[in-house]
Amino acid sequence: MNRFQSHSFPFQHEEDVALMEEVQTSDMNDLVVYNDDFNTFEHVIQVLMSVCDHTPEQAEQCTLLIHYKGKCTVKMGSLNELKPMRQSICDKGISAEIL
Repeated sequence: MNRFQSHSFPFQHEEDVALMEEVQTSDMNDLVVYNDDFNTFEHVIQVLMSVCDHTPEQAEQCTLLIHYKGKCTVKMGSLNELKPMRQSICDKGISAEIL
């Protein structure tokens, strides 16, 4: 037995941790914002800061990704957490989906 093996850490423990991590990540959803030809950079930045609590730098980076890539995941979380954010973003004229 090497110094890292112990009776208090059986192999089953590693499997349990891996399963818990898989369950936790499967409950996560992405809030995705899409590019359009109507909203200004400034508007999208302000919305991301107010709705998603982004810093100005985060909001600007997301806005650039939205513009150049066509979409960007702006927040990850549970469905219950993201639903009101999506609604608020859409209410401000920006297209968003939870995936």
